[in-house]
Amino acid sequence: MAKSKKQGKKDSDNDKFMEYYKTRDKKLRDKLIEENMYIVDILSNKYLGKGIEKDDLYQVASLGLIYAVERFDPTKGFAFSSFATPTIMGEIKRYFRDKGWVIKVPRRVQNLYKKINNAKKVLPQELQRTPTVRDIADYLGEDEEDILEAMEASKVYSPQSLDMKYQVQKGENSVDLSDMVGEEDKNFDSVELQDIIEKSKERLNDLEKEILQLRYYEGRTQVDIANTLSISQMTVSRIEKKIIQKFSIEIEKMKEDHQ
Repeated sequence: MAKSKKQGKKDSDNDKFMEYYKTRDKKLRDKLIEENMYIVDILSNKYLGKGIEKDDLYQVASLGLIYAVERFDPTKGFAFSSFATPTIMGEIKRYFRDKGWVIKVPRRVQNLYKKINNAKKVLPQELQRTPTVRDIADYLGEDEEDILEAMEASKVYSPQSLDMKYQVQKGENSVDLSDMVGEEDKNFDSVELQDIIEKSKERLNDLEKEILQLRYYEGRTQVDIANTLSISQMTVSRIEKKIIQKFSIEIEKMKEDHQ
């Protein structure tokens, strides 16, 4: 009996992953990443409207896909999408955990945000215009960076039920959200993405390189990094966003080179 087109494509994909698993050919890896970007679209769209910008979600999910392609072992018999889904979701959830602060917002920040809301009601009448961050900081006697931190903390997202189910691709079994919660990767520094990483590092300044090392190679939290470097968590978050943007430039260049 002749194979269906769907089965034929699945076999072809498995052959490509098996070849990459054996050869670690960079051009084949790039092609596999490009062919599976649809998973990034599906999973990043699940979290739209949860307090994180669409571009940020897409960039984080794209990095998760790259890691999944590098780590996938086709000899274990699992479909790539079944492996990539929890990997990408792990990256997204870790970003939400650090960015959204839905679990625990420091009392100091909560109180400051209440004062900011009050200032937003008073200052427009006094200034006859929309107050700036500096206006609010001066009115409250606080640093501008603290004001920004508190305002950022308000952008929490609504937690999803662990019973929610996602279907990554037609024909595959749905996956519980509880099964897609990512773990901290203890072997993060073994990921062999040297070409993308090295090219992206050329775009980073010394502080960005240090935060990249601490955040992604040592797996440390933004708060921990902030304490280590004597800067605010908000600053670490901003710099991490810039790092992701610079990595995304190399990803886009890679996609253009293979079109």
